Amino acid sequence: MAELYPGYDVMAKARTPSWNEQTRRVVEARLAIDPEHHRFFTDAEWLTMKAVCDRIVPQDRAHPVPLAAMVDGKLADGEGDGYRNASLPPQADAWRRGLAALEAEARARHGRCFHALEAAERNALLTAMQQGLLAGQAWAGMPSALFFSARVLPDIVAAYYAHPLAWNEIGFGGPASPRGYVRMDFDRRDPWEAAEARPGHEAQAQRMNARVGRT
Repeated sequence: MAELYPGYDVMAKARTPSWNEQTRRVVEARLAIDPEHHRFFTDAEWLTMKAVCDRIVPQDRAHPVPLAAMVDGKLADGEGDGYRNASLPPQADAWRRGLAALEAEARARHGRCFHALEAAERNALLTAMQQGLLAGQAWAGMPSALFFSARVLPDIVAAYYAHPLAWNEIGFGGPASPRGYVRMDFDRRDPWEAAEARPGHEAQAQRMNARVGRT
């Protein structure tokens, strides 16, 4: 996919009036997350979790967004959503049960751990989960499709789009604190927002994005 926001780096705004000190601390903390550090998942769960994240949001970059570590941190700190589907256990229990059940399914079907499977084999198991076709004893009555739709997908995807690397891809300017936005009309853009590259005007967008940190 062509780069939609060429030359845009949300971190160019870090020391501008766009962000206050609290915003900077939060963003910098996310950038400092160790992709191999885990506090909630066991070592075995950690390998499964990383393999799941790798298939839900494949990343072809030198320094990928630390998805597994971000979900792990949320669970370790007890940061809930404030609600849950009554057919699912609390999120920490749901993740432990779901990963254990997925691991059991991988061993039953392939005789190997989930993280040791080929990408296509992992995709097939996750697709079966999404379709509600996994219902072994290890699920203990937890609907696999609901676990996928209410925990796996939103938790991992939300972690991805909470990271500045993903913000660069979608032209998001990060928290609008304290500056906010002024030009709220359709197809209007404040000078500290990313410019999308229209076909044939990529160089112009790159020049505009280079000024984001200087306004």
